[in-house]
Amino acid sequence: MLATVLSAVFHPLLVPLYLFYVVCYQLPGVVLRPVLSGRWLVLVIVAACTLGLPGLGTALLVRLGYADSVELRQRQQRTLPLLLAAVGFATASILLYRPGQLDALLAWLMAGMTLAVLLTLLITLRWKISAHGVGMGGAFGLLLLLHLSGAADLAGVWWLAGSAALAGAIGSARLALDAHSPAQVWAGLALGLGVALAIGAVNVL
Repeated sequence: MLATVLSAVFHPLLVPLYLFYVVCYQLPGVVLRPVLSGRWLVLVIVAACTLGLPGLGTALLVRLGYADSVELRQRQQRTLPLLLAAVGFATASILLYRPGQLDALLAWLMAGMTLAVLLTLLITLRWKISAHGVGMGGAFGLLLLLHLSGAADLAGVWWLAGSAALAGAIGSARLALDAHSPAQVWAGLALGLGVALAIGAVNVL
Protein backbone atom coordinates (compact mmCIF):
# COMPACT_ATOMS: atom_id res chain seq x y z
CA MET A 1 0.00 0.00 0.00
CA LEU A 2 2.72 2.47 0.99
CA ALA A 3 4.72 1.62 -2.13
CA THR A 4 1.69 2.36 -4.32
CA VAL A 5 1.05 5.68 -2.57
CA LEU A 6 4.69 6.77 -2.92
CA SER A 7 4.74 5.84 -6.60
CA ALA A 8 1.55 7.84 -7.22
CA VAL A 9 2.39 10.92 -5.15
CA PHE A 10 5.89 11.17 -6.63
CA HIS A 11 4.94 10.27 -10.19
CA PRO A 12 7.54 11.59 -12.66
CA LEU A 13 5.01 14.08 -14.07
CA LEU A 14 4.48 15.60 -10.62
CA VAL A 15 8.13 15.96 -9.63
CA PRO A 16 8.79 19.09 -11.80
CA LEU A 17 5.90 20.92 -10.13
CA TYR A 18 7.23 20.01 -6.69
CA LEU A 19 10.72 21.17 -7.63
CA PHE A 20 9.58 24.50 -9.00
CA TYR A 21 7.49 25.07 -5.88
CA VAL A 22 10.54 24.44 -3.70
CA VAL A 23 12.79 26.67 -5.81
CA CYS A 24 10.26 29.50 -6.03
CA TYR A 25 8.85 29.45 -2.50
CA GLN A 26 11.03 27.45 -0.12
CA LEU A 27 14.58 28.57 -0.98
CA PRO A 28 14.81 32.34 -0.37
CA GLY A 29 17.14 34.20 -2.70
CA VAL A 30 17.41 31.48 -5.35
CA VAL A 31 14.84 33.12 -7.62
CA LEU A 32 14.64 36.92 -7.91
CA ARG A 33 12.42 37.28 -10.98
CA PRO A 34 9.49 37.11 -10.95
CA VAL A 35 8.87 38.64 -7.55
CA LEU A 36 7.13 36.47 -4.97
CA SER A 37 3.62 37.67 -5.82
CA GLY A 38 4.00 36.67 -9.47
CA ARG A 39 5.53 33.22 -9.07
CA TRP A 40 2.17 31.46 -9.15
CA LEU A 41 2.22 31.96 -12.93
CA VAL A 42 5.45 29.95 -13.17
CA LEU A 43 3.76 27.07 -11.36
CA VAL A 44 0.73 27.32 -13.65
CA ILE A 45 2.97 27.02 -16.73
CA VAL A 46 4.85 24.07 -15.24
CA ALA A 47 1.66 22.29 -14.16
CA ALA A 48 -0.06 22.80 -17.52
CA CYS A 49 2.88 21.68 -19.64
CA THR A 50 4.49 18.92 -17.57
CA LEU A 51 1.40 17.45 -15.92
CA GLY A 52 -1.68 18.57 -17.84
CA LEU A 53 -0.59 17.91 -21.43
CA PRO A 54 1.16 14.55 -20.96
CA GLY A 55 -1.33 13.44 -18.30
CA LEU A 56 -4.38 14.06 -20.47
CA GLY A 57 -2.59 12.61 -23.48
CA THR A 58 -1.75 9.42 -21.61
CA ALA A 59 -5.33 9.11 -20.33
CA LEU A 60 -6.52 9.42 -23.94
CA LEU A 61 -4.12 6.70 -25.04
CA VAL A 62 -5.53 4.41 -22.35
CA ARG A 63 -9.06 5.25 -23.49
CA LEU A 64 -8.13 4.41 -27.09
CA GLY A 65 -6.63 1.10 -26.01
CA TYR A 66 -2.99 1.96 -26.70
CA ALA A 67 -2.08 1.36 -23.05
CA ASP A 68 -3.54 -0.89 -20.35
CA SER A 69 -3.44 1.81 -17.67
CA VAL A 70 -1.80 5.11 -16.81
CA GLU A 71 0.83 3.15 -14.86
CA LEU A 72 2.33 2.05 -18.22
CA ARG A 73 3.85 -1.11 -16.81
CA GLN A 74 4.75 -2.39 -20.30
CA ARG A 75 7.88 -0.83 -21.79
CA GLN A 76 6.38 -0.82 -25.29
CA GLN A 77 3.48 1.33 -24.10
CA ARG A 78 5.71 4.10 -22.78
CA THR A 79 6.97 5.52 -26.08
CA LEU A 80 4.09 7.84 -26.97
CA PRO A 81 3.49 9.04 -23.38
CA LEU A 82 7.19 9.89 -23.04
CA LEU A 83 7.07 11.70 -26.38
CA LEU A 84 4.08 13.71 -25.14
CA ALA A 85 5.99 14.49 -21.95
CA ALA A 86 9.02 15.65 -23.95
CA VAL A 87 6.81 17.99 -26.01
CA GLY A 88 5.19 19.37 -22.87
CA PHE A 89 8.51 19.87 -21.06
CA ALA A 90 10.02 21.56 -24.13
CA THR A 91 7.01 23.87 -24.37
CA ALA A 92 7.44 24.85 -20.72
CA SER A 93 11.13 25.58 -21.37
CA ILE A 94 10.19 27.95 -24.20
CA LEU A 95 7.49 29.69 -22.18
CA LEU A 96 9.85 30.18 -19.23
CA TYR A 97 12.59 31.69 -21.39
CA ARG A 98 11.87 35.36 -20.79
CA PRO A 99 15.13 37.32 -20.46
CA GLY A 100 14.60 40.35 -18.27
CA GLN A 101 11.30 39.03 -16.94
CA LEU A 102 12.17 35.64 -15.49
CA ASP A 103 15.43 34.33 -14.04
CA ALA A 104 17.32 32.25 -16.60
CA LEU A 105 17.55 29.53 -13.95
CA LEU A 106 13.88 28.66 -14.45
CA ALA A 107 14.18 28.01 -18.19
CA TRP A 108 17.43 26.09 -17.80
CA LEU A 109 15.97 23.87 -15.09
CA MET A 110 13.11 22.96 -17.39
CA ALA A 111 15.49 22.47 -20.31
CA GLY A 112 17.49 20.01 -18.20
CA MET A 113 14.30 18.14 -17.34
CA THR A 114 13.40 18.04 -21.03
CA LEU A 115 16.77 16.51 -21.83
CA ALA A 116 16.25 13.89 -19.11
CA VAL A 117 12.86 12.97 -20.58
CA LEU A 118 14.29 12.68 -24.09
CA LEU A 119 17.10 10.42 -22.89
CA THR A 120 14.58 8.34 -20.96
CA LEU A 121 12.53 8.00 -24.15
CA LEU A 122 15.53 6.85 -26.18
CA ILE A 123 16.58 4.31 -23.57
CA THR A 124 13.02 3.05 -23.18
CA LEU A 125 12.97 2.05 -26.85
CA ARG A 126 15.23 -0.85 -25.84
CA TRP A 127 15.15 -1.09 -22.04
CA LYS A 128 12.70 -0.21 -19.24
CA ILE A 129 14.65 2.37 -17.27
CA SER A 130 12.88 3.74 -14.19
CA ALA A 131 11.27 7.12 -14.95
CA HIS A 132 10.61 7.52 -11.22
CA GLY A 133 14.35 7.07 -10.70
CA VAL A 134 15.16 9.67 -13.33
CA GLY A 135 12.83 12.19 -11.71
CA MET A 136 14.13 11.70 -8.19
CA GLY A 137 17.76 11.54 -9.29
CA GLY A 138 17.28 14.85 -11.09
CA ALA A 139 15.58 16.40 -8.07
CA PHE A 140 18.43 15.40 -5.79
CA GLY A 141 21.00 16.62 -8.32
CA LEU A 142 19.32 20.00 -8.69
CA LEU A 143 19.13 20.59 -4.94
CA LEU A 144 22.73 19.41 -4.58
CA LEU A 145 23.91 21.94 -7.16
CA LEU A 146 22.00 24.77 -5.49
CA HIS A 147 23.56 23.78 -2.16
CA LEU A 148 27.10 23.55 -3.53
CA SER A 149 26.77 26.87 -5.36
CA GLY A 150 25.74 28.59 -2.14
CA ALA A 151 22.46 29.76 -3.67
CA ALA A 152 20.38 27.91 -1.07
CA ASP A 153 20.58 28.70 2.64
CA LEU A 154 20.18 26.31 5.58
CA ALA A 155 16.70 25.38 4.37
CA GLY A 156 18.33 23.96 1.28
CA VAL A 157 20.21 21.39 3.38
CA TRP A 158 16.96 19.99 4.73
CA TRP A 159 15.40 19.84 1.27
CA LEU A 160 18.54 18.11 -0.01
CA ALA A 161 18.43 15.52 2.78
CA GLY A 162 14.72 15.03 2.22
CA SER A 163 15.18 14.47 -1.51
CA ALA A 164 17.87 11.87 -0.85
CA ALA A 165 15.60 10.01 1.57
CA LEU A 166 12.70 10.19 -0.88
CA ALA A 167 14.83 8.92 -3.74
CA GLY A 168 15.73 5.87 -1.67
CA ALA A 169 12.14 5.31 -0.55
CA ILE A 170 10.69 5.62 -4.04
CA GLY A 171 13.36 3.37 -5.51
CA SER A 172 12.48 0.77 -2.90
CA ALA A 173 8.78 1.24 -3.67
CA ARG A 174 9.32 0.54 -7.36
CA LEU A 175 11.17 -2.64 -6.46
CA ALA A 176 8.47 -3.69 -3.99
CA LEU A 177 5.85 -3.26 -6.70
CA ASP A 178 7.97 -5.35 -9.07
CA ALA A 179 7.81 -2.47 -11.55
CA HIS A 180 11.58 -2.48 -12.16
CA SER A 181 14.74 -4.41 -11.52
CA PRO A 182 17.42 -2.92 -9.23
CA ALA A 183 19.53 -2.10 -12.31
CA GLN A 184 16.66 -0.15 -13.88
CA VAL A 185 16.11 1.86 -10.70
CA TRP A 186 19.80 2.64 -10.24
CA ALA A 187 20.14 3.55 -13.92
CA GLY A 188 17.22 5.98 -13.60
CA LEU A 189 18.71 7.63 -10.54
CA ALA A 190 22.10 7.90 -12.27
CA LEU A 191 20.58 9.40 -15.42
CA GLY A 192 18.65 12.05 -13.52
CA LEU A 193 21.63 12.94 -11.36
CA GLY A 194 23.96 12.95 -14.36
CA VAL A 195 21.81 15.37 -16.34
CA ALA A 196 21.56 17.72 -13.34
CA LEU A 197 25.34 17.65 -12.81
CA ALA A 198 25.89 18.23 -16.53
CA ILE A 199 23.86 21.42 -16.31
CA GLY A 200 26.07 22.55 -13.44
CA ALA A 201 29.21 21.62 -15.37
CA VAL A 202 28.37 24.11 -18.11
CA ASN A 203 27.78 26.81 -15.48
CA VAL A 204 24.07 27.13 -16.12
CA LEU A 205 23.22 27.30 -12.45
